[in-house]
Amino acid sequence: MAAKAASPQGETGTISKETVQEPPLYRVLLHNDDYTTMEFVIMILERVFDKNIEEATRIMLNVHHEGVGLAGRYTKEIAETKVMTVHRLAKKSRFPLRCSLERDT
Repeated sequence: MAAKAASPQGETGTISKETVQEPPLYRVLLHNDDYTTMEFVIMILERVFDKNIEEATRIMLNVHHEGVGLAGRYTKEIAETKVMTVHRLAKKSRFPLRCSLERDT
């Protein structure tokens, strides 16, 4: 959208607004292992990724059966923070749960 603006000499001209480009999104993935409990994965999905119980259960089962599950899509900084939070909580609870991020296409 263009707007009219007055120049210092009092003339009006057109100023075009630059298009704002959305930042790229990153996929946050949870990886299956043989030790982390299903209940812990569901808790992580509810607390860290703000999922309801049904969605958390569906994602957890996908992780369990497929080896990996999509927890969410976020900007890079938010995705990195969520990965670090998952690793911190897993370590604190003595689970080897791994979480990674990849650029969304």
